[in-house]
Amino acid sequence: MNQLIRRPEVLRLAGFGSSSSLYRAMQREQHPFPKPVNIGYRSVAWVESEVVQWIEERIEHYRAA
Repeated sequence: MNQLIRRPEVLRLAGFGSSSSLYRAMQREQHPFPKPVNIGYRSVAWVESEVVQWIEERIEHYRAA
C-alpha cells in the first residue's frame, strides 16, 4: 500500500536541511529526488515508498564507491 507523506516528513526522512535543498534535488539530472503528486489546490505530497527507495539507492551508491 502506498502512503503519501507531506514535506516536513520528507525533509526528516531524507535528511534535507531545507525545502530549497529538497527542490534542488528534484532538479538533478543524476539520481533526481522523486517528484510530488498533487493532492489538492496548492497541496502536494510524496509517495513514501518512492522516497524510501531513493534513500536506499543513495546509500547503496555511496557504499559501493
